[in-house]
Amino acid sequence: MVQLDFIVMGIFALLIFAIGLTFTRVGSKNGQAFFEAGGETPWWINGLSLFISYFSAGTFVVWGSIAYKYGVVANAIQLTMAISGFIVMVFIAAKWKKTGVSTAAEFIGKRFGAKEKQFYTYMTLLLSLFTTAAVLYPVGKMVHVATDLPVNTCIFIIGLIIVLYTAAGGLWAVLVTDVVQFVILSAAVVIVIPIAFGQIGGFNNLIKKAPAHFFEPFNSDYTFGFMLAFIVYQTFYIGGNWSYVQRYTSVKDEKNAKKVAGIFTILYFISPVIWMLPPMIYRVINPDLQGLQTEDAYMMLIQKVMPAGLIGLVLAGMVSATSSKANTTINMAATVFAQDIYKNLLRPSSSEKQVIWMARLFTLLFGVLTILVAMWIPSAGGIVEVVLSTASIAGGALFAPIIWTLFSKRQTGFSVVTITISALVINLFFKVISPALLDFKLSRTMETVLGMGIPIFLLMVFELYYANRGFISEKAMSMIKNKDVKDQVKSAIDASAHFAAEKQNIFGIRVIAISMAVVGLGITFLGIMADDYSLVIIAVGILILLAALAIYQATVQSKQKEQNDEI
Repeated sequence: MVQLDFIVMGIFALLIFAIGLTFTRVGSKNGQAFFEAGGETPWWINGLSLFISYFSAGTFVVWGSIAYKYGVVANAIQLTMAISGFIVMVFIAAKWKKTGVSTAAEFIGKRFGAKEKQFYTYMTLLLSLFTTAAVLYPVGKMVHVATDLPVNTCIFIIGLIIVLYTAAGGLWAVLVTDVVQFVILSAAVVIVIPIAFGQIGGFNNLIKKAPAHFFEPFNSDYTFGFMLAFIVYQTFYIGGNWSYVQRYTSVKDEKNAKKVAGIFTILYFISPVIWMLPPMIYRVINPDLQGLQTEDAYMMLIQKVMPAGLIGLVLAGMVSATSSKANTTINMAATVFAQDIYKNLLRPSSSEKQVIWMARLFTLLFGVLTILVAMWIPSAGGIVEVVLSTASIAGGALFAPIIWTLFSKRQTGFSVVTITISALVINLFFKVISPALLDFKLSRTMETVLGMGIPIFLLMVFELYYANRGFISEKAMSMIKNKDVKDQVKSAIDASAHFAAEKQNIFGIRVIAISMAVVGLGITFLGIMADDYSLVIIAVGILILLAALAIYQATVQSKQKEQNDEI
């Protein structure tokens, strides 16, 4: 990397941080603005945010490593996410909005009770430490490869940036930065692919020079059975992860909640083909990477083929997209702590402003802990091992029982907590204790099947037991009745709340448009300076500028409509 690349990265970091500061004023006004982004955010913003925050970490380092080693297997794994997204769109997303809650924690409290809510809060915060660290580590690894700075130094600097802008602006800051990051990342990959193909002499040479079985969708580690089990896991995770539940509950209605998952599904059907090409191409350029070196394949290709300035742009896109998942989870953790632990348990008399500041303080604390866990990941066997092991151990155990209760009135607090604890204990036994004491280790496929199968089996057992007794949970029925009362009360104040949310939406979309214009101008400038492929780069920059102009113009029309409605 040269000086221009660092300048580009610095400008982008300032842009992202500025977005967070922009929403400090909006997010400080009330809890709904900070935690729910007004409660009526546009579905396309939430959909893009769900996509970019979900795919980011795995794409470049985890799945990029698999794409370098095994080729199309990585595409098959990512296709399971599109299938899971479709299931969430059809069955789950609208269910979350229909509950009338803002967060998954609120749902658990109303559906089961305070003790169950505390249990799942603590367990989810613990899991979030590892999932967020598994996102932050790849960011540091990519910057380390590009700059030769120590990995831990890179993790610390980027973690600090993420924590600061998430603490500043709340959910709106997260949503807007996600959309801007999606634009930058898409532009970067569109630019990288033709340049990379030029290095190997075109697509035909990728076919000819790739190793044997490179274009087969399954292998001994990632079998067809693994893919089926992974679809189940992804469905639980996309539909039940507390961070993503906010994407379904912060839109206007159930129809929009389905659209959020619909965008995710469409993009995941398209994106794997594009995102996985660079590490597959690099396998032809340099087939000698071994062990944890394969995690660096994406960034090594970028450094080899991209001209000055554009390396910084691509790295900024990768870093920002990967960071997106981290800020999404950190925002969720802060929301849960501030509302469900601080407000409800520690200081019930605290004001809304105090709750928001406590959320910001917890964001900083949680961020520091995340940075420390991220620094530990190499000692745990690398990022691929940590991501897939965490999924098999905790994904089904924590999220499957809660999703099940969106459809069942029979499950109780006792049943779901028992199922979660049982599944966690069994999964940890086979992952940690069995290999050490019994010299018995499950295959990747069986590990994933067991992780998903145990909670589903136990849920079915409890469901049949309660059905046989004719049992219906009183809390489930009470939640339905209270929801009806809440809807009646809400309808009386909907008009003023709606106008406030619309005003905030227009402000947020304008920030997106202005940020996109800055990105478009920057890419166009880099294209003018580039010696090769300048027309491709300039064209991408101009397209982003035109899109930014169209989005801003749409907000002008929405503003005029809002003023007319008020009159």
